[in-house]
Amino acid sequence: MSKDLPNDAGEPAPADVSRRRFLQSAAAAAALGATPHLHAQNDPPAANPAASVRAAPPQPVHLSINGREYVLHIEPRVTLLDALRDYAGLTGTKKGCDRGQCGACTVLADGRRINACLTLAVMHEGERITTVEGLASATALSPVQRAFIDNDAFQCGYCTPGQLCSATACISEFNAGTASAVTHDVSARPAQLSDAEIRERMSGNLCRCGAYANIVAAVRDAHAASA
Repeated sequence: MSKDLPNDAGEPAPADVSRRRFLQSAAAAAALGATPHLHAQNDPPAANPAASVRAAPPQPVHLSINGREYVLHIEPRVTLLDALRDYAGLTGTKKGCDRGQCGACTVLADGRRINACLTLAVMHEGERITTVEGLASATALSPVQRAFIDNDAFQCGYCTPGQLCSATACISEFNAGTASAVTHDVSARPAQLSDAEIRERMSGNLCRCGAYANIVAAVRDAHAASA
């Protein structure tokens, strides 16, 4: 008698029974495996928590930028960088990393250099904000701007607005006697604005083109010209 044929009593052969049970088990396992997938497809999409958060209403923010008074109607969460670029129309200040790491958005607040991407516009009411557009006078470039041109201290130019603002503050800080991490005696006024002092004081501004040698030379010449 063949193993694949029924026996004399009409019952399936043992091999036929095993094959049938295997197919039944496989079909049951496939059905169970598909059930969670079908259930997940039929479930309604979960609500997005972020979509239910309502934006804060705009409010007037009074800013003094480059000697001009601005009243900007913005949300309290708008950064100073976005306020300058998107609301005041001063696009000279660049958005680089948007994390305070590259210095491309450096501006001056009451003469102090800050990263505009890391601070809110509403925090600077009553302060004098200076961007790259406000460094030059109506008739002449600033000593720092002129020195950058003379020393070819840029390549693509994207970081240059932040470099110019930072260099302007760097020279002012040195002239005021502010020490840096490389000043030999922090209790005394720095003796000279050496290349090491310039590199340390400008270290928060990155130039991805690598024009650092020319930037150092420009700051050195600008300091000499201002003195």
